[in-house]
Amino acid sequence: MGPTIAILLAAGESSRMGQLKALLPWQGSTLLEHQAAALLEAGADRVVVVLGHRATELEAILKGKDRVSSTVNPDYLQGKTTSLKAGLRAVEEFEPGVILILNVDQPRKPETIRQVLQHHLAGESLITIPTFNGKGGHPIAIAAELLPEVGSIEEESQGLKAVTRRHENSTARVELGTSEVLLDLNTPEDYEMALDGNT
Repeated sequence: MGPTIAILLAAGESSRMGQLKALLPWQGSTLLEHQAAALLEAGADRVVVVLGHRATELEAILKGKDRVSSTVNPDYLQGKTTSLKAGLRAVEEFEPGVILILNVDQPRKPETIRQVLQHHLAGESLITIPTFNGKGGHPIAIAAELLPEVGSIEEESQGLKAVTRRHENSTARVELGTSEVLLDLNTPEDYEMALDGNT
């Protein structure tokens, strides 16, 4: 099997947050740096960060980081689906066996990501989704054989959700027992609550 490549989506404008999420302080660094490091520590062989808004500024932060590269999605304003597709194009050169997908505003501990990856590698499912109390979260692990299909997703058809629905019988939903898999920092209130829970 090929390497595990993580796609970290960090292209958005963060309009609801009021400041760029990727640069928010998190556990001694920025969310961007924390997420890239956590993915690598969890077992990803490489992290590809998809940038858009203020890409040059974020590229400078990532420059020189081992096993971390970036790609710019010029169409990021057209929706998250375009960023995921940009990430998939960028990972093809590494001939991945597994792809991990995570958003920069979904901070995860390395051990949480590691559990998802281990469950995926130990099973035979094409897609692995972590859950908490039955609700699906992130990161999502996807077998490389789905790359062409995921690469043709469209915003109008609910993007990645449409793929998971088509492959429902080959999707493992793994209950991890931690609400962290649902954590999503969309607003300043979300961020403050998450900080309080991580101090």
